[in-house]
Amino acid sequence: MAMHFKGPAARYAHDRHVVRNINHEFREKLSLGQRVADRVAQVVGSWPFIIYQSVIITLWIAFNLFLVYQGYKNPGYFKAWDPYPFILLNLVLSFQAAYTGPVVMMSQNRQAEKDRLMAEEDFQVNKRSEEEIKVLMEHLVHQDAIMADILSQLESTLKGQIVSGKGSSTEPETVQPGE
Repeated sequence: MAMHFKGPAARYAHDRHVVRNINHEFREKLSLGQRVADRVAQVVGSWPFIIYQSVIITLWIAFNLFLVYQGYKNPGYFKAWDPYPFILLNLVLSFQAAYTGPVVMMSQNRQAEKDRLMAEEDFQVNKRSEEEIKVLMEHLVHQDAIMADILSQLESTLKGQIVSGKGSSTEPETVQPGE
């Protein structure tokens, strides 16, 4: 039986780079406005921003309440610039929400697009990996067939030696190449 030592793995052509860095590719394509929007969304969506904003709002309310109280007690005292119901504060917060809301949504849309690209790349990598695993499994089957053929030849050689009486010696016989 003729043995073929080149198996499926030897014939497989791995002709392309398997993994792409989607984050790097995506980052390179961002415009200045998109980078600014992502940075704004990153800042606005952080705990430090929420804490700072809460402190500023609390100070705004407390200071205006203090000024209203002082205005009633001392009529010539500096008047509150935003007395209760804090209409100016409401206007500032509405203005902030009107601008940060769409900016955060633009950033989220870009993140969703990047996630879709990453999922597609993962799918392509998985397909290539499946193909490579299939080739490896075929190669293992090929190697098993070669090993079975070698084992069969060894068994027939040993049986031939035993039948002809060569195998009765207690010393192992060395086989020279070409015999």
